[in-house]
Amino acid sequence: MSLWFWIIAALVAIAALARVGLWAARKLSGNAPRFRDMSYGVAFGYALALAAIAAGVWLWMKPGAVYFRWAVMGFAICAVAAYLFRLMGRHVGPESLKRQFRKMPLTAAFGILVIILYAVVAIFAGWIAPHGQEAVLGAANIVPGGDPAMGGDPAFPLGTDRIGRDILSRLIYGAQNTVGLAFATTLLAFFLGGALGLLAAVVGGWLDQVLSRGVDVLMAIPSLIFALLLLTIASVWAEGARGLMTLYMVLIIAVIDSTRVFRLARAVGIGIVVMDYVEAAKLRGEGMGHLVFREILPNAMAPLLAEFGLRFCFVFLTIASLSFLGVGIQPPLADWGTMVRDLAQFINFAAFAPMVALAPLLPALSIAVLTVGVNFVVDWMLHRSSGLKS
Repeated sequence: MSLWFWIIAALVAIAALARVGLWAARKLSGNAPRFRDMSYGVAFGYALALAAIAAGVWLWMKPGAVYFRWAVMGFAICAVAAYLFRLMGRHVGPESLKRQFRKMPLTAAFGILVIILYAVVAIFAGWIAPHGQEAVLGAANIVPGGDPAMGGDPAFPLGTDRIGRDILSRLIYGAQNTVGLAFATTLLAFFLGGALGLLAAVVGGWLDQVLSRGVDVLMAIPSLIFALLLLTIASVWAEGARGLMTLYMVLIIAVIDSTRVFRLARAVGIGIVVMDYVEAAKLRGEGMGHLVFREILPNAMAPLLAEFGLRFCFVFLTIASLSFLGVGIQPPLADWGTMVRDLAQFINFAAFAPMVALAPLLPALSIAVLTVGVNFVVDWMLHRSSGLKS
C-alpha cells in the first residue's frame, strides 16, 4: 500500500486514541478538573507524543536502525552536556554571569556551548589536528572506522581522501577556515550595511533614496546565483591565485549580505531618529558621529546583534554551498562544503558499513550543529530584547 495510506491510518488511530484516552481519564479520575477542562487538541498532542515514543522504541529495536540510534544518543549527549554547562554557569563566575545562566533556557545553553567549542577548535586547530590540512600521507582512500578488514587503518580513524589527506585533520581545519571566513565576512557585511543604513536614517533625503533604491536592485537578484556570477568573473581576475580568489569571495558575499543589514539598520534607525532624546541632541548641536554612535547605535544594538547571528548562519551556509559547487574556499585549504562533495562516494557503503558512510555526514553535521546552535542563541537574545516573560 502507498505511504499516504499508512500516514492517514496512523493519524486516524492517534485521533481515536486521544478521544478514548480523554474519556477514560475523565472516568477514572472522577471527572477531575485537570481532565474535565482538557481540550481535545491537548489530548491529541499527548496521543501524538505517545505514538512518537512508541515509534522511536520500535525503530531503536530494529537491527538496521544504526543511524537512528546514533541520532538518539547524540541528542541525549547534547542535552546532558547543555544541562551540565548551564549548571556550571550558575555556580561559577561573576554574579552577573550567574544571573544570566539562571534565566537561560537549555537550548540557549546548548548554543553557547557549541559556539565556544567551535571557537576553541578553530583557534587551536594547528595544535589539535594530528596532521596538517595540506599533508599528503601516501595512503589514499582509506575508509573510516579503522577496521583493516574493511580497508581502514587505526592510524586514520576517519580515513583519508582520494589523494591521501587525513579526513580528521581536514575536518578540524575546516572549522578554522569555514567558520573563520564566515565570521570575518559577517563582520564586514555589518560594517557596510549597518553604517550605510544608519547614515540613510539620520540624513534622509536624496541620500536615503539613492542608497535604498540601489539596495532594492541588489536584493531583487537571487543571492546565490548573483554570487556565482560574480565569483566566475572574479576567477578570471584572480588568474589562479587562490588567496586572491578567497578574498574576492569574502568581499562579494559581504556586499551581497550587507543589503539585508542595510534594510534592518535603516528601519531601526528611522524608528529611533524621531525620538525626543535624538531631537534634543540635534538641538544641542551634536554632530553626526555623536548622533549615530552615542544616541542611535546603543538603542539599536539588540536587534542588530540578533540579526548578526542570523546573518552569520546565512553567510556560513553560503560559503559552504559555494565551496560545494567548487567556487568557494579553494584547495588545498580544508573546508566543510568541499569535504561533503569529495567524500560523497562513501555514502555507497551505508547499507553494510554505517561507520564508513559517516565520513561525508560529519562535515554536513558540523555545518548543521553550528547553524542550530547559533539560532538557539539568537532566539534567546530576541526573547530577552522583546521583554517577554518565559
